[in-house]
Amino acid sequence: MSDHDLNLIRNFAIIAHIDHGKSTLADRLIEACGGLEKREMTEQVLDNMDIERERGITIKAQTVRLNYKAKDGNVYQLNLMDTPGHVDFSYEVSRSLASCEGSVLVVDATQGVEAQTLANVYLAIDNNHEIIPVLNKVDLPSADCEKVKAQIEDVIGLDTSAAVEASGKTGLGVDELLEEIVTKLPAPQGDEKAPLKALLIDSWYDSYLGVIILVRVHDGVLRKKTQIRMMSNNATYLVDRVGVFSPKMIEVDALYPGEVGYITASIKSVSDCSIGDTITDNRKPCEQPLQGFKPSVPVVFCSIFPVDSSQYEALKDALAKLKLNDASIDYQNENSAALGLGFRCGFLGLLHMEIIQERLGREFDLDLITTAPSVAYKIHMTNGNEILLHNPADMPDVTSIKSIEEPMVKATILVPDTYLGSVLKLCTERRGEQVELTYVGSRAMVVYKIPLNEIVFDFYDRLKSITSGYASFDYELVGYEESDLVKVQILINEEPVDALAFLCHRSEAEARGRQICERLKDLIPRHLFKIPLQAVIGGRVVARETISALRKDVTAKCYGGDVTRKRKLLDKQKKGKQRMRQFGKVEVPQSAFIEALRIGDQ
Repeated sequence: MSDHDLNLIRNFAIIAHIDHGKSTLADRLIEACGGLEKREMTEQVLDNMDIERERGITIKAQTVRLNYKAKDGNVYQLNLMDTPGHVDFSYEVSRSLASCEGSVLVVDATQGVEAQTLANVYLAIDNNHEIIPVLNKVDLPSADCEKVKAQIEDVIGLDTSAAVEASGKTGLGVDELLEEIVTKLPAPQGDEKAPLKALLIDSWYDSYLGVIILVRVHDGVLRKKTQIRMMSNNATYLVDRVGVFSPKMIEVDALYPGEVGYITASIKSVSDCSIGDTITDNRKPCEQPLQGFKPSVPVVFCSIFPVDSSQYEALKDALAKLKLNDASIDYQNENSAALGLGFRCGFLGLLHMEIIQERLGREFDLDLITTAPSVAYKIHMTNGNEILLHNPADMPDVTSIKSIEEPMVKATILVPDTYLGSVLKLCTERRGEQVELTYVGSRAMVVYKIPLNEIVFDFYDRLKSITSGYASFDYELVGYEESDLVKVQILINEEPVDALAFLCHRSEAEARGRQICERLKDLIPRHLFKIPLQAVIGGRVVARETISALRKDVTAKCYGGDVTRKRKLLDKQKKGKQRMRQFGKVEVPQSAFIEALRIGDQ
């Protein structure tokens, strides 16, 4: 038996719904295999960003190599990937799954199967994974293992007769799980003698080492001092160091087929690393690149501007470095009259957008302003052209538009029976069409077709609040459909403000326009002249509010004498106000923009 026996390697991902205990279970596995000593253990070892720890969620998938001595006497090398649970990060999950052969499906024994559990299982099945079901949190008094096992069999169709009952908190069932991983999951395939072929799973920027790349070797051996070539753009580099995470970074001499590890190669240019690329040996390249990942499709768009325009270059640099770490961000330059130079960015969802904004602020120390999130619309012109509209401010003239299509999603909601009525009402309010309604035990599973535009704003928060947090929700894009949409412009002192323009369904346009005007009235400070705020559709004003003028008492120092002296001063003031209204600029504080855009907070 050689040192690098493929049969002694297991690559697997841990998948589950949000808060079902993936990261805690990963901690126990690391502990059981002696990856870290007791004193080095912290909770959620693999969530190494501050923001992940604060919110208690996993955002980036992380890998660890563990050595496990099995009951058969062999020492196995386990490459574990801890993946995120939120729908917005399913791209991270699909990337991790592509580099493994098996999955550990964690289901909370108190909650049962949830929407994201289903979505992630389907991703694993698409990757032909062997799946081991694990019931977590069995130490809790409300755990009901039999019911949850029946649910997994009904809904997902996995055999649960050998499901592992475990607890990430107490460490119960961890040894049993490790044995299952070794016996049930398949070993990776690969040929050490073939030309080098490795998959680039992830990359990030380190201020000391430059770009660090996470790879999974399929064929050949990746050694130090190898001259590597990226197959998508033919960039070549010399490998400086090769290593693995155990969770600490440990340098090794080489990575063999089936192994997952990291390399650095003094890569200066961030754009040379595209996730899903194939890395090969420059002198002896492989013929065909590996099938990478499907490029992610951004769903939600918003513009990001630096508060201080001198930070534009810093923002550009920060976005490039973040793109290295999170390939699902998409961005291009944008220019706005109200807010200056910035970027139009595409995200996988609202949480993703929020996290990226927060990471830009924290990791790069930037002060940012963001516009309202919007989705991409397809516009069919009368001349037969079709354009994709990301920014409502760029909408062409109404007369040249034949029809507008908006993206639709298929939303799956799992909800306890008692809240079903209010969930159906919410979906109908959001212009949803019911596709099906089935029961999973005592919970209803509702499938709706809803315009993405309606989900983007505050659908998730509303859903959680009307169901006391019990509903779980997952969606996938299902294409475009024609709809009656209009663009609402907001005018401040008769000047259109492009940052506040939005597209919505004709039936809601008036109400939404009125709402924004009312909000702005409270947010914009009073000036020395009257300021009209108007919401306009086409040429028609649908809502108006007026911010009254500040008055200076010009007659204060006028005492005695005839009333005409006072009149003269007041008339002079009136003329001044009229002139000011013509030439005066309305100062809109940036906080007013941000507040006005948070429309779902009533």
